[in-house]
Amino acid sequence: MTTGAGAQGVQALQGILAAENAAVYGYGLAGAQLSGSQLAATQQDWNLHREARAAVASMITARGGTPAPAAAAYRPPFAVNSAASARALAARLEDGLVQAYLGLVAVDNRDLRAYGADEMQAAAIRAASWRGTTVAFPGLPASALR
Repeated sequence: MTTGAGAQGVQALQGILAAENAAVYGYGLAGAQLSGSQLAATQQDWNLHREARAAVASMITARGGTPAPAAAAYRPPFAVNSAASARALAARLEDGLVQAYLGLVAVDNRDLRAYGADEMQAAAIRAASWRGTTVAFPGLPASALR
């Protein structure tokens, strides 16, 4: 049983695992609507998130936790029935990962904070690539900026 700062790290990692699971599922939906270089990018990101999911699950186990299982299915936030909606979904998934990794930046462990910061940056870059533009504070809802 993990307690204190270790429990905080496991909790943050569980949030990341949930976001990575959603990303793996969502990139499968997105890929079905894309072709050419965008399909290749989707496949690359899908594999990246599968690897990240495995790494995060290992980090949870190493800290005495049990990785939460993935859901059997996920409901996308909107219909994914075109290339434009597929790209929007990919950007939304990456924004969710930015938020999840942000939770890791606050834990009392230098290695986890550094990992979280690096992965936040990578997710923000992928989101900008899918969106075609950047946002001032990736992962933060626009309503929080008012």
